[in-house]
Amino acid sequence: FYIEPRIGAMNKLRDSVHSANQVWLREVFIARRQELGLSQRALAEKIGVIYSLIGKIETGDRRLDVVEFILYCQALELDARLIIQQLSENMEVHKG
Repeated sequence: FYIEPRIGAMNKLRDSVHSANQVWLREVFIARRQELGLSQRALAEKIGVIYSLIGKIETGDRRLDVVEFILYCQALELDARLIIQQLSENMEVHKG
């Protein structure tokens, strides 16, 4: 069973990297990394990735998939469920 996607359908699914939701998430990650006293390089070592990836995530050049998001949260000692809940609540408030 296949349904032809509507033109522009993907744009509705994927926020711009400059959207309020994406910026909020990056700010949470950056603030927590700094709160823990971790450099981008130290966080990268903790996660097991190259350090330039952290910079790309923090600037919005790179997004995280759900598994990466959970690992990132764990490395920052954040509860991924709580972050998702807060993001979801924020999205509900800003619905058009």
